[in-house]
Amino acid sequence: MRSDQTPSATPARSFGRAADLYDAVRPTYPAEALTWMTGPAPLDVVDLGAGTGLLTRGLVALGHRVTAVEPDRQMLDKLVASSPGLAGHRQGSAEELPLPDGSADVVCAGQAYHWFDRERALPEIRRVLRPDGLFAPVWNGRDESVDWVRALSEIIGASTGELAATAAARPGHYGPYFTEAESKIVRGSKTFDRAGLIGLIQSRSLYLTADDDTKGRLIAAVEYLVDTHPRLAGRDTFEMPYTTHAYRARPA
Repeated sequence: MRSDQTPSATPARSFGRAADLYDAVRPTYPAEALTWMTGPAPLDVVDLGAGTGLLTRGLVALGHRVTAVEPDRQMLDKLVASSPGLAGHRQGSAEELPLPDGSADVVCAGQAYHWFDRERALPEIRRVLRPDGLFAPVWNGRDESVDWVRALSEIIGASTGELAATAAARPGHYGPYFTEAESKIVRGSKTFDRAGLIGLIQSRSLYLTADDDTKGRLIAAVEYLVDTHPRLAGRDTFEMPYTTHAYRARPA
């Protein structure tokens, strides 16, 4: 986030008003990806930009001691209410982490790293990591090799996160604070019905920051897709395929 942007003016801070919806309709992260990111042994893990806890709960389920850090109070309140077993939680940003030096084995960021001011956030992440720690961002992206998913993307466009999921693999992306990242791709899916797919669109920053006319056009187009596409029409539920892009980078 640029310093001239106020929190209320940025898409990154638009999700709090839809915290319950976001938590209900967004996909979780495959355990295979999370285990690869963190390793099998219980660790001190920070979930940075933790949102409503979709990644947090997956990390807790693997036995990690998880501290969630989230700038949006509404999102953080939802996280705390729905995420038992937290080691701690803080309201704060990636650019000014409210954590002591060398306090984490792993810092994760689920669907969030692309919102950070990288020049300020990376040294902060490096500061709170132990010398042998890992920075592990992860994104879920729609699998557009499936025709109806590709048609959906033509309506709603690619999100900043979906674009960032591949950009994060570029050489030098984490330098000079971290080494070149290793990467892993895991495939999965989430079950939706008609209302759930519309809710997914309503949980996106594009929708949340749009005017009423744009919101109406987006919903109408998605409804038409669901009602007419041969792989969706008449079905009570359908599977949205996702591709999870996971990374891990070590302190340089």
